Amino acid sequence: MKRHGNLFQEIVKAENIYLAYLKARKGKRWQRKIQDFEKNLDDNIDRIRKGLIDKSFHTSEYKRKRIYEPKEREIFILPFAPDRIVQHALMNIIEPIWDKLMIYHSYACRVGKGIHAGSKKTMEYVRRNKYCLKCDISKFYPSVDHDILYEILLRKLKCADTLWLIKNIIYSHPDGKNIPIGNYTSQWFGNIYLNELDTHVKHELKCKDYIRYCDDFCLFHNDKTVLGAAAKNIEMFLLKRLKLKMSKCDLFPVSHGVDFLGYRHFRKYILLRKSTAKRVKKRLAKLPCMLEEGKINSEQFRSSVASTWGWLKWANTYNFQLAVKMNNLQEMVNAT
Repeated sequence: MKRHGNLFQEIVKAENIYLAYLKARKGKRWQRKIQDFEKNLDDNIDRIRKGLIDKSFHTSEYKRKRIYEPKEREIFILPFAPDRIVQHALMNIIEPIWDKLMIYHSYACRVGKGIHAGSKKTMEYVRRNKYCLKCDISKFYPSVDHDILYEILLRKLKCADTLWLIKNIIYSHPDGKNIPIGNYTSQWFGNIYLNELDTHVKHELKCKDYIRYCDDFCLFHNDKTVLGAAAKNIEMFLLKRLKLKMSKCDLFPVSHGVDFLGYRHFRKYILLRKSTAKRVKKRLAKLPCMLEEGKINSEQFRSSVASTWGWLKWANTYNFQLAVKMNNLQEMVNAT
């Protein structure tokens, strides 16, 4: 297996760090900390670059925040500079290496993939199979083992300076486990970690119809016993190879509907997941008041309505659109 070297010199190039800064600030330019950073942009970019070159960079202390939507969980927040910029600079260079290794039907955090592409593929599988095995992993991000993750990365990377930076980020959480939700790198580290599962399912179990999005995954087959055997095999593989446990593992006919990626997939139509519909309805009801009270600006209002419309138009949601008065909101967008 080819291992990649001489990556660090690409990571610390001023152009790469500037690109990382642009990505890190996307959608957040209104924040005071970013505006302050931009006042001395060239000096700040150079300071980050020098901190990497002379190894004085260390991952900052995390701030913790508990969120409750779509479910209760703890997220970890690092400063915009240098940490979030450094993580983007790293991933700008190593992301293409890993993307080429991943199976085609891993849909999270990858260019050209995403929820709607994954939903489309799920519909293909639903229409040509009788049964679905749907699984998710218990407390995935907090359960990722640092040593196993680093060993996986070590198989493809031999650049000592790049490995120093990766190790600095991975081991910044002190208990030997956890890739913190909130880190940009955590999305990709999670993908890399579960690529071990993907390759096992595709190459060892020979499952043709398999799809994964983050820590949720589905296998499809016309023989129920094949999927039952696969469930036991996957449970053992996750425990022994990755030190992970499954929280759910359901085997059922696709005629019941496959609840995946926020949608319920049936052979002839797609519906919004009930919990998604409830959350969308609650959020949309607040938007006009938030705009009127100045809690969000017109750009944020337009963005929220547009993203919601993207969700709704993918599924059979005509009656739901009427219930949430989607036309009225789109008229407000045109007027702002």
